[in-house]
Amino acid sequence: MYKVAKTLYFNYGHRLLGGHDKCSHLHGHSAKVRIVMRASKLDRKGMVVDFFDIKRTIGDWIERTLDHRVILNSKDPLLPLLTKAGEPVVAFRGNPTAEALAEWIFRKARSMKLPVVEVSLWESGDSRAVYSKS
Repeated sequence: MYKVAKTLYFNYGHRLLGGHDKCSHLHGHSAKVRIVMRASKLDRKGMVVDFFDIKRTIGDWIERTLDHRVILNSKDPLLPLLTKAGEPVVAFRGNPTAEALAEWIFRKARSMKLPVVEVSLWESGDSRAVYSKS
């Protein structure tokens, strides 16, 4: 079995609804994402996936969709206010936790036909969430 991993970075703001102490307030993170891909055999170029293709697909999506955005629960009362103010806001179904964002990136990479098996998302240097194929 062959595996490759690509690490990407983005910055985002968010807050969590439901009484999460400090995380109930708007705050930001410099996220690090590690996307692991796996294949039982190499492609015609001798690769699992070309690193450039990973950056061009899921990397570009992360940059366009998540980087320098405020990611809020779709039920967050700040959503319409920030949208009206012209802020780059992303409405997310549920709380935009590190776990939920890792799953979203995993599913998006899968929809792009990438052979992803695991996504890790660090929201800080010592706090990481992982979503993987069972």
